[in-house]
Amino acid sequence: MTITIAVTGKSGSGKTTVVKSLVNALHAHYPEKSVLLVDNDLSCDLANAFGIEIKKTINSIRMGKYSYRYSEKAQSHEVVEWAINDMVFNLYDEIDLVVAGPISTKGCTCITDQFIDDALNDLFKNYDMVIFDCEYDLEYLNKLVDYPLDTTLIIADTSVSSIYSASKIKETSMRFAAQGQIGVIVNKVKENQIPDNIAALLVENDIKMIGMLPYDRDLEFENLMRDSELVTRGIDELLFRLNLAILGN
Repeated sequence: MTITIAVTGKSGSGKTTVVKSLVNALHAHYPEKSVLLVDNDLSCDLANAFGIEIKKTINSIRMGKYSYRYSEKAQSHEVVEWAINDMVFNLYDEIDLVVAGPISTKGCTCITDQFIDDALNDLFKNYDMVIFDCEYDLEYLNKLVDYPLDTTLIIADTSVSSIYSASKIKETSMRFAAQGQIGVIVNKVKENQIPDNIAALLVENDIKMIGMLPYDRDLEFENLMRDSELVTRGIDELLFRLNLAILGN
């Protein structure tokens, strides 16, 4: 059974850094488990964070811009499945990446959307874990694929605006993550202490806090490709709070 984790958050909250740190922590604990990263962010920040220039995206299939060769006898759904598998990029060991790219519509009358949904569902079943680096909330992910989520992590920093955004994201995402765990990780926490006004806002907005991550000053002066040992250690300490029991010890 595949474990799925969606990571969402306001731009600037540190979402991509958290995803990279989550992958590092999971790989350290479960080195034998396979992980697929799905870059579902419009700016493709996750791919950029790994230093990868992506030219093939899932949306290029929908837009008819993906070039591939296939037998005339092949059915359309087989072509789409082949194309998506062809654009899966191996990062290292058992860690793979696929990029969604901009998606305008889903679920109207386009049969290609259904082929993509079916192909992605089949692809996900080949992995022990699938981690989605999402756009602002889960609606954009739902335009890509309909797949159950075990855990949704909303990343927020210690600003008032970020907490309000987290509350909005929670409201708009609930219908897509109703069956799974959903909560907030407060990022960029200085001196291991969440400000009193931020803690009060979390309570006021009925936001479940899964954990907090430390502020890494060096990240303010580095590009996305830099890993944060501080954030990775923080993620490592809260892994037990996620729905990962099925992976075993």
